[in-house]
Amino acid sequence: MIPPRESIYAALFALLAGTAQYRTTSRRLLHWNDVGAGAQPALFMAQRNEVPRTVRGQPTEWTLNVDVYIYCRTDGGLDPGPIINPLIDAIEGALAPNQIDNVQTLGGLVHWCRIEGAIETDEGTLGDQSVAIIPVSMFVS
Repeated sequence: MIPPRESIYAALFALLAGTAQYRTTSRRLLHWNDVGAGAQPALFMAQRNEVPRTVRGQPTEWTLNVDVYIYCRTDGGLDPGPIINPLIDAIEGALAPNQIDNVQTLGGLVHWCRIEGAIETDEGTLGDQSVAIIPVSMFVS
C-alpha cells in the first residue's frame, strides 16, 4: 500500500514552494492572465496523471505526475530570462538527489522524485509575461 497520495503531493508542494520568495503559491492552477504582476513571481502545482504498473502477484506501483508552473512578469522592458532561469534552477536544486542514497525521496514518501521530461519555457513571446512548465514525476510502490 502506498502512502496517502495527499501526503506525497503536499510534501512536494511544500518543498517547491520554499525554493524562492514567490508572491503567490497554490495547488490550484490559474492562468497567467488571472495572476496580476503584483502577485508574481508565482508557483502553481497541478496534478497531471497517475500511471499504474501492475505485475501479477505484486502490489501496484504508481508513477504520479505533476506539472509545476512558474510565472513571472518583466514589465518595463526587462529581459525575462535572468528572472525566470534562477527560479527554474531552484526547482531543479530542490529535486536534486541527496548525498546519502543519490535520490530525492521527499523524506521517504516515494522511491524517487525528479524532473522528467522537457521543461517548457516562454521567454518573451508572451510580451512581458514569462512562463515555465516543469514536469515532475514520483515513483511509489
